[in-house]
Amino acid sequence: MSGPRVGVIGAGYMGGLHAAKLAQLAEQGELDFRGVCDLDRERGEQVAGLHGVSACTRLEDLAAQLDAACVAVPTLAHAEVAGALLSAGVDVLVEKPLATTREQARTLIETARRTGRVLQVGHVERFSEAFRRIEPVLDRPRFIEGHRIGPYPARATDVGVVLDLMIHDLDIAARLAGAEVERVEAVGVPVLSATEDIANARVRFANGCILNLTASRVSLERMRKLRLFQSDAYISIDFGASEITVVRREGDAGGESQPRIRAEKLDFDAGDALLAQDRAFARAVAERADPEVGGEDGYRALDLALRVQESMEPFEDLP
Repeated sequence: MSGPRVGVIGAGYMGGLHAAKLAQLAEQGELDFRGVCDLDRERGEQVAGLHGVSACTRLEDLAAQLDAACVAVPTLAHAEVAGALLSAGVDVLVEKPLATTREQARTLIETARRTGRVLQVGHVERFSEAFRRIEPVLDRPRFIEGHRIGPYPARATDVGVVLDLMIHDLDIAARLAGAEVERVEAVGVPVLSATEDIANARVRFANGCILNLTASRVSLERMRKLRLFQSDAYISIDFGASEITVVRREGDAGGESQPRIRAEKLDFDAGDALLAQDRAFARAVAERADPEVGGEDGYRALDLALRVQESMEPFEDLP
């Protein structure tokens, strides 16, 4: 077996998905999948058994065998587990969000820098085919609107919908806007949990771009759409249908001829963004290269998500 020795920490929903991708990459000779660690022995052994690797309940037992690890523990434990691995000399891919506080996130970044370890954050949408298709056609979007809604998840949720779901679109939109955040307004409502389950955020960037996002984990239907408006085009992405629509103006709006509108549909293969992400992580570990989505990227997304939460009215003050 060639490539870095990689393990999975946390055998819940996301940990199980990472384990499957690492097993696939191991079959292709890109890494050496060593094992799974989870405090719940039965759950860890179940996931490990699917892929013929070892299981343990003590982090240090698996860390001693690894070059790198995918951390998929509950969000509240990200900082503790990822920090311990980095300090032990293990490269880390930690699921989003990087941490739950700015201080924790900054400490992880500094620990990775001090120990010379790779720190990648699991903003998997960066590896989606949709994102890669639209980046080349974007030119200073002026308005971005997104909806990410669905039923309450079967997996555990220890944070609100902003850190759970909206942070995906906050990360993508902030990157596409290409400017610093100027102002944030938001509202959130708890429905089935103690934190917000439905949220809407309006963000103004320093270059004038406006972002309007809605996230919900208590909806009956699923929707994942992103719309971007710029001076010469309107781009709509339907992630569920794997379809991109680009509407462009033809002709000179200020000229004598009447400008026309042309719509073009771009079908794309949804691909496997998680596999692409884990492959990129393994490559960064093997080549000692900067990851495509590093700690600073994770910090910016976390900071914006926290600003959204901080701008919400306290739940007890809502009528």
